[in-house]
Amino acid sequence: MRNLSKSKIIAYRQCPKRLWLEIHKSELRDDSASEMVFQIGNQVGDMARTIYDAEGKGEFIDINGLGHEQALARSTALLEIGKVPVFEAGMAAGGALAYADVMLPDPQEGVVAWKMIEVKSSTSVKDYQRDDIAVQAHIAATAGVRLSSISLAHIDSSFVYPGNGDYQGLLKENDLTEEANSRRDEVKEWINGAQAVAALTEEPEAATGPHCNSPFACGFAEYCNRDKVSPKYPLSSLPRLHPSRRERIVVAGHEDLRDVPDEFLGAIQNRVKQCSVTDETYFDAAGAAADLAPHGFPVYFLDFETAMFAVPIWKGTRPYQQLPFQFSLHILAESGDLQHHGFLDLSGDDPSRACAQSLVDLCGEQGPVFAYNAGFECRVMSELAARFPEFAPALESIIERVVDLLPIARNRYYHPSQHGSWSIKAVLPAAIPELSYSQLDGVQDGGMAVSAFMEAIAPATPPERKVEIEDQLISYCELDTFAMVRLYQFFTGRQPSSLTNQP
Repeated sequence: MRNLSKSKIIAYRQCPKRLWLEIHKSELRDDSASEMVFQIGNQVGDMARTIYDAEGKGEFIDINGLGHEQALARSTALLEIGKVPVFEAGMAAGGALAYADVMLPDPQEGVVAWKMIEVKSSTSVKDYQRDDIAVQAHIAATAGVRLSSISLAHIDSSFVYPGNGDYQGLLKENDLTEEANSRRDEVKEWINGAQAVAALTEEPEAATGPHCNSPFACGFAEYCNRDKVSPKYPLSSLPRLHPSRRERIVVAGHEDLRDVPDEFLGAIQNRVKQCSVTDETYFDAAGAAADLAPHGFPVYFLDFETAMFAVPIWKGTRPYQQLPFQFSLHILAESGDLQHHGFLDLSGDDPSRACAQSLVDLCGEQGPVFAYNAGFECRVMSELAARFPEFAPALESIIERVVDLLPIARNRYYHPSQHGSWSIKAVLPAAIPELSYSQLDGVQDGGMAVSAFMEAIAPATPPERKVEIEDQLISYCELDTFAMVRLYQFFTGRQPSSLTNQP
């Protein structure tokens, strides 16, 4: 019998077929969606070693360097002695294997005992993490490791980094000792079930469904759906479809939204259905123009690019705080003249103050400031105002001038190619076919922009690559606001302006 890792037992909990594929056909797995999560987890794990071993006396078990056999042997020796903190301590028993993030010596009446702490990059305790802790505790107990306490430490989102490498308070511990110990019989059943699936010679049958994305997106989804023929307009193209309503539609036997009876759908959903049935565009040009008519000139179009860090790197910032490193601003005059301004800081220093200063200088004191899904831009400016009181009055004035283009697009325009989405990347190619994010080199969406920024500020990034990233980020963010310019002109019936780079 093989020792199944904790991650494989959790995979079994999600879907037995996933576990079997993990073991027997791992080459079919697509890990691209998980790479960023792994990177964040590793970063938080590294910081945990600093927090729980400030004196540097602990030992880190390098699984990759030692291999499982040596890692387990070294872990066993250290856990028997119980003198120093151990990180990634391996334990194997009862057909299961796990590595504990943090093990802190906590002698009990002269007997070696340990405080076990699992470190997570989330900002609260998740249900699936409780399963994770239960498995970990069971393996430790079965292996004969005495635990005085079992805790889960997660990021405290209220933590403000004071600088100078001081991260005390970043992690918040939750004692789950009683709960974890009470689930040992339950965990034993999971391990037995997982072992039975692992021993199968053929792939088990399992239908795809919501569980494919809960609690994690399964990397085998494409493989499992390889023979599935999806309708042209699946139910996923219905916006704001409540799960209970979706279930009723599925039970009624409908897979294509065009076949769903009208009474199952709301007004916007019925509009999506009718456009999909007729393959025609809905555009209330008069209504869109009327929505925009009260707003005068000059007209500003604003978009931020932000990055967030599980472990803050800049003084005065919080975990997962949206920190702007770039913005694009187009300014449209009543004459049709269009100017573009931008801000981008790839120095690696906190760009927030310079960003606030530049924005205040460029936005003037009057004229609407359009954004798409504007709540995001308003939140970014509100946080800048809170951090830099000297800019607060001007930033709050800008916020008061913000107008959201998204509700206008949602209420006045729909093309079947949008598939129920009113994101600017869905609306733009439908309304303005000559513009497309796919024409951009390198950075084509917000996720790619964040990855490019992280690469640019990394010390090891060569100067020539940094210049390349800078060009890509400028082009991407500029298109975001130019897209809004064109949509504004499309909705108001004004002549389009050319993309410019005027100072």
